[in-house]
This record gives sequence, C-alpha cells and structure tokens, in this order.
Amino acid sequence: MRATVVVPVLKSRSRGGQTESASTRTPESRLEEATGLAQAIDLDVVNGQIVPVNDPRPATLLGTGKIEEIKALLNERDSGLVIVDHPLTPVQQRNLEKEWNAKVIDRTGLILEIFGRRASTKEGTLQVDLAHLNYQKGRLVRSWTHLERQRGGGGFMGGPGETQIEADRRLLQDRIIKLERELEQVVRTRQLHRAKRRKVPHPIVALVGYTNAGKSTLFNRITGAGVLAEDMLFATLDPTLRRMKLPHGRTVILSDTVGFISDLPTHLVAAFRATLEEVLEADLILHVRDMSDVDNQAQSSDVMRILGDLGIDEAEAGKRLIEVWNKIDRLEPEVHDAMVQKATGASNVVAVSAVSGEGVDALMEEISRRLSGVMTETTIRLPVDKLALLPWLYDHAIVDGREDNEDGSITLDLRLSETEATELERRIGNGPKPQREDWE
Repeated sequence: MRATVVVPVLKSRSRGGQTESASTRTPESRLEEATGLAQAIDLDVVNGQIVPVNDPRPATLLGTGKIEEIKALLNERDSGLVIVDHPLTPVQQRNLEKEWNAKVIDRTGLILEIFGRRASTKEGTLQVDLAHLNYQKGRLVRSWTHLERQRGGGGFMGGPGETQIEADRRLLQDRIIKLERELEQVVRTRQLHRAKRRKVPHPIVALVGYTNAGKSTLFNRITGAGVLAEDMLFATLDPTLRRMKLPHGRTVILSDTVGFISDLPTHLVAAFRATLEEVLEADLILHVRDMSDVDNQAQSSDVMRILGDLGIDEAEAGKRLIEVWNKIDRLEPEVHDAMVQKATGASNVVAVSAVSGEGVDALMEEISRRLSGVMTETTIRLPVDKLALLPWLYDHAIVDGREDNEDGSITLDLRLSETEATELERRIGNGPKPQREDWE
C-alpha cells in the first residue's frame, strides 16, 4: 500500500516559567524513524513531511491549511494511507480520515501493527492481541447511534436499549478478559521456568536497548545463536534466552529482549511487562546503544525512562548496568578512535562492533569481572566419592589448574565468588569433605 508519513512537530511550551520542548528528538530523525517503521511492514512510503504545529487543534491536531495541502499531496501521489507520527484521539483520527478520504493511523497503531506481524510465540501473540484490543476499545467513536435499540428494560416506558457501540465495547471487554486469563497462564509457566533456573543458579545477563541498536546481532555474536538480525526496526519481538560460557568457563544465561522506542504505547508496556520481567530479574543489564545514530543520546534517555517505569531506578541501574557502545565500525576513523579511548576510560562502558567482533572479547571480560564480585581462591582435593561435584565446579568456578592423583582423587586450583564458595561449602558438607590444601 502507498503511504504518506506526517510528522507533527509541536512547538515548545512554557510551564511555570520554564520552557519545555515537546520532543527531545530532532524532526529529521523522527521522520526517518517513522518511515522505517512503515517500511518494516512493507508499506511503500511515497511521501514524508515534517509539519510544524503552533496551536494543536482538538478536532484535527493540524490546521486547516496544512490539512488541505496534505490532501492535495495524497491525491497527487495516489496514497490511501496516512501515518501520523503522534498520538491521535479517536475524534482526531476520524476527522482526518473524513478530510483526506484515506485511512489514518497514529504512532501507537503503527507500532501495534508491527508487533502483530513480528510476534511468533504464543506469549508474544497474546500480548500483542491484548494491547491491540485495549487500543481498539478507546477507538470506538460514537458514530452510529442510529443503530440504537428503540426500547430496553422492562415496562412500556423503558428507555433506549443497548447501543451498538456499547455492544461492541462489551464484546471487546469479554475478549480482553479471556486474553488476560490466557496470558496469566503463560506468565505462570514462565515463572516456573524461572524457578527451575534458580535451582541451577546461573547468572542472567539481559540485553536492552533502542530498537535497531544491534542487540540481536550482538546476541548472535556472543552465543552463536541464529536469532533474526536485520537492519530493520523491531526485527525481533519475542524474547530469546541462551546459555553461554564466559572466558574463564563460567556459565551464564543471556536474554535478548524486545527493542524499546520513544513514546512506547502504554498498552504495550503493560502487555509486555511479563516479558520485560526478565530484565528485572537480571543480575547484569547490557544497555546496547547505536553510536552511529546522531540521536543516540535521546534514544538512551528513552531506554532509561522505560527501565525506570519498570522499577529500575538510576541508583540500581548504576550497580548492574554496562553501556555497550555498538556499531563503532560505522564511525569515521578519528571518531572511532576517540570513542574507543573514551569508553576505555569509563568504568561501565565498553565500545564494540557486533558485526566485526571488535571489542567483544573486552565486553566478555567485563561481564565476567562484574559477575565475579569478590573472588575467593582455593585449592581442594576431591576424593573419589565426591567426583560428582566436578560438573558443578566447572560450571560455577574458574578452574586454574587440575591434577589427577594416583588414588583417583583430583586436585583443583579454583577461583569462585563468595556466594559460590558458600554453596560449595553446603554441597561438600554432606559426607566427608574434600581436603583443602589452601583456602582463603
């Protein structure tokens, strides 16, 4: 379908003596992003336009002159769909459709459409359907009162019965309740999976970031997985988890989550909360940023705002967040070198290229260091009756040396965190303990 993208730019407003900008994003980057969103669902964008809005109209958002100008462009380009990169009220959407004689969808509707195309698992489909129904519920405009029943209730003087719009709302609400129940069951299943993972306490590392920041490419680079990774907004939607080994042999679980975006619809934040709980549970969060994007700072602010909405405040994020400055391969040599030097001097930043692999080894080392905490060094000798502990030790400790003794016992030089040292104490406490030749 041929589509036209309209980006309304609301002027700054003054509140309490202070001037507030309506958006932190540049109009050009908003137009580029909105065009990318439209192309992500195979729309043919024939025109894109930035429209300054000095005084938003309650009925149409845009002024009369601009509406007429866009109408002429629609007829000229034979465009039957208009994407308005701004939230529209139901009345504004209906009035614009009448004026332009074309289908109109706002930013929320477009993102919902993309999510509907991308969802592939049962949970993802349920979440998108639920968000879509909640969105539709607010879109029912009272435009067909002629379908009102003439009489309702008991008695001769009964008033008007249930209108068509009320019937539609009731049907939507019934469907919403059914989806919420189905989603609750899926959430319970996910919680059971989390409980099983806690029994084998591998640390969880979650990837977050603005959509198209390169999370899935980095995920594939680190784990060797085959997750879809394309230069496309919201190329992946459903969360993916994989086990991986850090440089010193420790096993962790890496989680790739849905990409964030500015002005993410509240329906989606609520619907995808179960999925995003993987981020809340994570021991370490990798915030992947596209440093080749001129708006990367504004994108970073949007991501941190959503993390805050999920319950991760700045203080907590500072303790368990690493910024991954991705796509440095796209930068000019001078900018590239300066950025790598700046990242090297920062305590919680690693510069990488998920495509070329540059900096990925340093990132893995930093993940290992952050998850290790205070390391305990020890040398233990496992007798024959305790050799069943070997797989656990190789999964949870760093084995620096091993010696197989003649009596069948094994001597191991280990480094492990305080938590794992305590767990090792517990595991070797049942029955004869291994001899400890050096325990710090």
